[in-house]
Amino acid sequence: MNFDHRHYIPCLRWKQGEYQAVALLPDTIKCKFTPLIEVPELGYDFEERKEKKTIDEHLARFPKRVFDNWGDSPCFVDLNLIKHDKLLANGTHPVRFIFDKLQTMPCQAIPVTGLLRDMEYQKEIKAVSAKDGNGICLRITIEQAAKGTLKTQIDSLLSTLEITPGDSHFILDLGAPNFVPLDGFSMAIQQVVSKLPHLNDWQTFTVLGTSFPATMAGIKKGGEIVPRHEWQLYKMLVADLRKAKLRLPIFGDYAISPSQVLDMDPRLLKPNATIKFTIDDGWYIVKGNNVRDYGYEQFHGLSEHVLASRHYRDSTFSWGKEYIRKCANRSAKRGNLTKWVQVGTNHHIEKVTQDIASFYAS
Repeated sequence: MNFDHRHYIPCLRWKQGEYQAVALLPDTIKCKFTPLIEVPELGYDFEERKEKKTIDEHLARFPKRVFDNWGDSPCFVDLNLIKHDKLLANGTHPVRFIFDKLQTMPCQAIPVTGLLRDMEYQKEIKAVSAKDGNGICLRITIEQAAKGTLKTQIDSLLSTLEITPGDSHFILDLGAPNFVPLDGFSMAIQQVVSKLPHLNDWQTFTVLGTSFPATMAGIKKGGEIVPRHEWQLYKMLVADLRKAKLRLPIFGDYAISPSQVLDMDPRLLKPNATIKFTIDDGWYIVKGNNVRDYGYEQFHGLSEHVLASRHYRDSTFSWGKEYIRKCANRSAKRGNLTKWVQVGTNHHIEKVTQDIASFYAS
């Protein structure tokens, strides 16, 4: 799998709204990005005080959902949200189950690992890599990358996996840091990048991060612009790395989701109707009332708000953007929360691929 810094890596948890959003993207867009797909967390039933499903039930349909909605194009698949002590009822490790299924479909899924995964996890990653020859992806946190022991740790892991940097992909995951001030943070990241081991040898090199709000609680009702600091940082970082004559990274983000999974009792939540509309350097978030008390009909009015704004006039076309127009005109259903994840994610991916193309064309 070969692509350069003009590509895009969105991290997606592959829940219904996200994989349906990807399925509706045209091939002209799909060829410009490669998803980092996280197997969703198991989830917890707070009423029954137990996990919602067994690990067997939870993983059963995941491989087919990847293949049905992404096809046989390359993708990264990470099981970091699954507890490492989980095994299927027959004793199979989740990594082996997922990749055995994906390989039979066939899907070019590249397994993702990190420095803190346990030895059983690494053993399964090694087996997958040896079997399909697609290599591995190493996902490193910014905290790990800043340590002086990074090269020793990486070389030890690659030796365990019996793989070289040239057969591996590298993701520097910033998570959700404090990006401000951007210029100072960019210089700090440049210093980290300059010290990354094997920087020019990795098959691909990505910097991933997000400034998307952890919750919508702090967003005021009506329309509010939230800066996409990760995209602003990326453009600044590229300029800094060019001056330093260092390898340029691929841009990665978490689309319209926070980087951390919030494990909260849904009985205590009253989620608001929101439309998350990606714009040039931010998100235009239009927030309504909570859907439990006020229902979903309000999405028609929220769509009207987006349609009437100057932000809708952006030249990007997407299925998600068109859905907002139709919803505003009452020619599309008002949808539910999952539908609006689909709408927002679909538009976000199309918008970001255009942003990257425009940035490198200028």
